[in-house]
Amino acid sequence: MIQLLFFVLFVEGVLLFLMLVKIGPLRELVMKSLEQLKMGKGPATVKTIAGTMSVILLSSLMSIVKIQNKGAKLGTMSPMDQVLWRTHLLEASLMGFTLFLGFVIDRVHHYLQKLIRLRSKEGVSKEEVESLRKEQSELKEKEGKSAKEIKQLQKEISSMSENLKKLKLECEEKDKKVETAEAHVASLQKQSADLLLEYDRLLEDNQNLQSQALGQRN
Repeated sequence: MIQLLFFVLFVEGVLLFLMLVKIGPLRELVMKSLEQLKMGKGPATVKTIAGTMSVILLSSLMSIVKIQNKGAKLGTMSPMDQVLWRTHLLEASLMGFTLFLGFVIDRVHHYLQKLIRLRSKEGVSKEEVESLRKEQSELKEKEGKSAKEIKQLQKEISSMSENLKKLKLECEEKDKKVETAEAHVASLQKQSADLLLEYDRLLEDNQNLQSQALGQRN
């Protein structure tokens, strides 16, 4: 029993050392083996072994207490009781250390898994940050291009507005010229009408004069 406990303590110490100190791929192998141990019926088996060892530890402690009480009553312990007391004490110490190291291995495995997940998430987050930085730089470039295009459009709009102003002025000038031309045409029409009336009057006067001249001849 004692030799088996020493062997278990040695194995636990090696596992704990390999988990705490990274030596090539040994840590990954230990982590994978412990993960497989925690799958399926592994946890139930480990709990059963731990419970059995706890019961044996309690019985060893009770035996130690009984031997001490017996020695206290007799005033001294016999050589057999001393051997039994030392044997039970060694077994209890070994089982206690074994259970403690098992608990430490379980916690270290748990926290190493968390650390690995956090590092993987950190790597993913770094990639996301790099992609976001690239997108940000692309957006800045697009923003600069759009700003240049906006400036060009503003220049074109300002030139078009100036052209519109010039066209409006030209249209107003042409409208004024049309109005003056229409007024000139109207005055010319009025003058022509007056001339026609004067021409008709002169024709009548001419006819009257011709008729008077013919009357005087007769």
